[in-house]
Formats: sequence, structure tokens, C-alpha cells
Amino acid sequence: MTIQTAVAAYLLFLQLVLLSTIYAFAPTPSKNIIIASCVSSKTISSAQSQMLPIRTVSKTMVRSVSSHIPASGEAVTKLAQQLIRIPSITPDDNGCQNVIRQRLEPLGFQCETMQYQDVTNLWCLRQSPLHSAPTVAYLGHTDVVPVGPPSSWTLPPFGGQIHDQNMLLYGRGAVDMKGGIASFVVGLERFLQDHDSLPYSLAVLLTSDEEGDAKYGTRVVFEELQKRGITIDMAIIGEPSSLHQVGDVVKVGRRGSLGGTLSIIGVQGHVAYSHLARNPIHESLGALKDLVDERWDDGTTDFPPTSFQISNIQSGTGALNVIPGFKTVQFNFRYSPAVTDTELKRRVHGILDKHGLQYTLEWGETTVPFESAPGGELVEQAMASVSDVMGYSSRPCTSGGTSDGRFVAATFPHAQIVELGHRNETIHKIDECVSLKDLKDLSLIYKRLLDRLRIVEERKQDGQEYTDHHVSVAALP
Repeated sequence: MTIQTAVAAYLLFLQLVLLSTIYAFAPTPSKNIIIASCVSSKTISSAQSQMLPIRTVSKTMVRSVSSHIPASGEAVTKLAQQLIRIPSITPDDNGCQNVIRQRLEPLGFQCETMQYQDVTNLWCLRQSPLHSAPTVAYLGHTDVVPVGPPSSWTLPPFGGQIHDQNMLLYGRGAVDMKGGIASFVVGLERFLQDHDSLPYSLAVLLTSDEEGDAKYGTRVVFEELQKRGITIDMAIIGEPSSLHQVGDVVKVGRRGSLGGTLSIIGVQGHVAYSHLARNPIHESLGALKDLVDERWDDGTTDFPPTSFQISNIQSGTGALNVIPGFKTVQFNFRYSPAVTDTELKRRVHGILDKHGLQYTLEWGETTVPFESAPGGELVEQAMASVSDVMGYSSRPCTSGGTSDGRFVAATFPHAQIVELGHRNETIHKIDECVSLKDLKDLSLIYKRLLDRLRIVEERKQDGQEYTDHHVSVAALP
């Protein structure tokens, strides 16, 4: 061994001793940096190099939230977190809409808060310079349902925290639907970065009265818009419509809803003297069975048959020896376009009258069924946008409960409507959560949809009639 080789070996030995000393006293994150950056790859065997990431991960189980978020999805995640951290149990908006307003006004939107009773609504419009331009509106809600027992949650329901192991953002409203609002707003921001002048007007309507009675939310805003001569031609509703993957289902319609409260009148008496009383429980059994067994229609191509469900029955005094004098039954129809609410009411009365009941029947508010016209550009371009971004096909669907789409259909009968949002498996549940990847992907889908609609509207304004226009992906930014 030469003197030079001996000196080099001794210096290398001193460096290793120094690194070992630093490693022993350094905090955990610094250790990982040292392991990753200071050991030459030439001095690590194949087996050691395969083990290195395992050791690194094991020493970084607690990491900052920002390190979890892909750069392209960070803006969506941060906005979703900001909204989730605002407790906004229906009908209290509690400032959520101001957050969105501050994002939209710099983009050229004229924003207006419409307060009705204890409900807050935000209407934002970015008017196209073209006189005949259609209006494309995004509808959402900032109110959420109650959280249930907070102690039952894995992470605080209004904490907006990300679980380290599954990369899920937890919190009430993560899916329904603050996460959807965040995805749309960020997608909209990125879309407008590329396009200043548009062939359509853009609108955003948010309400704090979707999860509640829905009396002073979207419906009354639409009434005001009608007075102003404003129409909505295409509505994108951010309700969580997806099942297994983001965008695998696009809701294109909803069944109607009709509820009623039936009060059957009897004569209260002692059970030992039943001939002196009239039992409304006994008298109504046949009629209720007929209502349950009735086939109200056969549905349509896109809608299942109408269903009738009894949801509540109340009767009795609580005493075992008293025949009750009344019975109250609450029920609900979810009905298809194959039947009308007027026909349903007539047939219900017919069945009750056939059984000779003495009764009163109070009908609730009717929600009419709706469906976007087949072949419309909104439905087709929404499904194509999912395919562009996700690489799989989506399918149109009309299942589920009601949404604010019913107010669009009732106020603007010719409007095209789609519901496109996050996966709905955790809505209203303890531990409601959304995947960070889903937040990013849905934002990209919304941006692509706005791009596709831009191209379609430009072609129409050039005199091309819309007949299933194929929008080439190459034509999109």
C-alpha cells in the first residue's frame, strides 16, 4: 500500500466517523436527508439499495401535509381544506361563499349575495360579449348535514386533515359538496387562464339551503333571475354522482317526488267494547296494502317504474286497552315521467274511497321529474370529458334522490342538465372523505368540459348545427 492510498483511506475513515456522529444526533428528517444524499450509489450494493427506501419511509411516517399533495392538485386540495374547516351546518353558510367570491371576482365575475331569511346564496356571472351567447352555470351548495358524534370520526369533522396512509381528505362536506366546489373553481381558474373571450357566459350559483328545506335557496334565486330576464341554458351540478370511480356515472335526470300525510279518522273506545268504537288501524290495512301493491307505471327507457313507500305510521294512546281514534301515515312517491303527479293523486284517492275510509289527505310539495334531451351537447361533452381525462367511459343515469336540478328544470324547461361530481360512498356518513387524486381528476374533467363546450359553441356560432359534434382531443389545449 502506498502512502497516498493510506492517507486516502484514513481520510475516508474520518468522514465516515463524522457522518456517523451527525447521524446519531440529528433529528429524524435530517437523518433521511443524510442517508439519501450523502452515500454514494457506487458504494451501495443492489440489496442495500432496495432496502434504503424502506428505511427512509419508516423514519418519515409523520410528514407535512404539503408534501402529500401533487403539485398539480395542491390548489384544489388547499381550497377544499379551507372550505371544510368552516362549519356550515345547514342553513348556515358561515363565510364559505365569501371564500369563493374572492376567487371568482378577479376572474371577471360579477358576484352578488342574495340573502333570504337565514339562507345565504351567491350568484356570480361572467357575461359573454356575444349577445346571443348561452349561459353555462355551475350549481353547488355550501351547507352540510350535522356531523353526528365528533368522537366517532377518525379525524375531526371540521379539521380538513389528510390521513397519512390512505391519502384521503376527511371532513363533513369533503364529498357533499365542498370538495366538488373546490374542484370546479380550480378547474375554472385554469380554464380562464387559457381563454379570455368565450362564446358563452359563465355563472356560478351557491346556496346554503340544499341539505335543509330548500325553500330560500336555488328556487328563489331562479325566481329573481327570471325577473331580470336571465336564463340558464346548461347547468352543471356538482352533486356526488359517481359510484366506483370519478365520472363513471353522469346523472342526466331525476325522478319526481310527491309526498303525502294521510290521517285516518276512527272512534276511540275501550277494547272490551269494540262495537262502540271504530279502529282506524284495522280499517286502513286493506287500503294501505292496495297502495303498496299497486303498479303505478312501467317506467320509461331511462327511468325505473314509480315506487310508493310508507315512511311513518303513528297511532294509539300508548295504553293496551284503548282503541285509537286516529292513524297518521306518511308516504312518498318517486315517480317517472310515465305518470303525472295529478294522476297519482287521483288514483290514491280512488283506492282510499274504495275502502270507505273517513280520512284527510294533505299533499306535500311536488317535484317534477326531468331528463336532459338525448343527444344534447352538455351530456355528450361531459361524458367525453371523463373519457379524455380518466381513460374510461361513463354512463348516463337517472337514479338517486332529488337535487337542485329540479329547480333548473322547473324554471328553465329547455335547459340541459348534468350532475357530475365525486364518488358518493361516504356522503352524510361518519368519516366522510375524498381522495386527493379524485379532487385533482374532477378538476381536470371540469376544465376539459368547459374546453369542449367552448369548441362546440364556436362551431355553432360559425353556422354549424350541433349534431353530435366530435371534438378532437387534438383541438383541445
